Amino acid sequence: MITVKEIHSKKDLKAFVKFPFKLNKDSKSWVPPIIKEEVRTFDKNVNPVFNDAEARFFLAYKNDTIVGRVAAIINWLEIKGKNEKKMRFGWFDVIDDINVTKALLEKVHEIGKAQNLKYVEGPVGFSNLDKVGILTEGFDQIGSMITWHNLPYYASHFEELGYEVAKRYSENVMEFKNILPEFFSRVQTLIKKRYELRALNFNKNKDIMPYTDEMFEVFTKSHAVLSSFVEINDEQREYFKKKFIGFLNPEYVKFVLDKNDKLVGFGIVTPSYAKALQKMKGKLFPFGIRHLLHAKKHAKTVTFYLIGVLPEYQNKGVTAILFHEFHKTFSEKDIKLCIRGPELDDNEAIHKLWKNFKPVTNKRRCTFKKDIV
Repeated sequence: MITVKEIHSKKDLKAFVKFPFKLNKDSKSWVPPIIKEEVRTFDKNVNPVFNDAEARFFLAYKNDTIVGRVAAIINWLEIKGKNEKKMRFGWFDVIDDINVTKALLEKVHEIGKAQNLKYVEGPVGFSNLDKVGILTEGFDQIGSMITWHNLPYYASHFEELGYEVAKRYSENVMEFKNILPEFFSRVQTLIKKRYELRALNFNKNKDIMPYTDEMFEVFTKSHAVLSSFVEINDEQREYFKKKFIGFLNPEYVKFVLDKNDKLVGFGIVTPSYAKALQKMKGKLFPFGIRHLLHAKKHAKTVTFYLIGVLPEYQNKGVTAILFHEFHKTFSEKDIKLCIRGPELDDNEAIHKLWKNFKPVTNKRRCTFKKDIV
């Protein structure tokens, strides 16, 4: 018999976070989160997303053993600001038993129905800066700290329960040797001169902080046209700054400024922490922090995390300036492989950016949706 329980205590939330560790213990591709940080994500006193969102957490049990989990999420900024009557769910993991999936998702539907919402979609997080989608191709490829990894049967569970694909995403890898500077080095010089722009590089994380508010403004304006975009408020920006800036290698953060020192475009690349996180097994101490610091300085694989350009500067070659700066830094660091995180298949603009770099799609993922009856 399957029992689904809503959880509230810190002890139960820790069990919620740790369930995938057991589920994926034999996987060479799964990248575990840092347990302490994941628990803090769900703490209403820590994460300001709860000022504009609600989340309820459920664990499924079979013979007193945890066999599944799900977070049922309502983002009020999305519902009130975009009039998008969507019930979200995320942090979804189950054993290969469709009855467990059905029982968990029924809880999500119940909450959505009580709030007069129209449909359920997931797996998604609270906002565009969270992880998204279930993996449908590329199960043998190592995951990353910015994506969920799952076992192959998840999609069949959704399909059998009458869900349909909502959004499709692809992930790509590019060998650095295939990123030829001839496609951007000469043109970036002309672009700088024509529009009076300059590149800004960093050596210290603290030097990035004065620009982060502007960065989020550029991010919002450049991504607002995407079908998945949801507003990120000021409190959430502060939270993400504190949470993620420390993970950045400042040398992999590139900004483009105009003649008035206004930010018009940016690119953020992170060192790949995947293997470090696998070694850490969810724990920062006593040795986990050492693995992270080593990866931050010495990883030969990097992940393109965010790129944003103000709408009025799009199609004017600003990305050529960013690519030129990244290419110089990657050459110095002897980077071998560049990974791109999940990108919407209908985001044609982002796909055009990479067309000359011989990208290879190594993973596909999607979200699923179903009407609330």
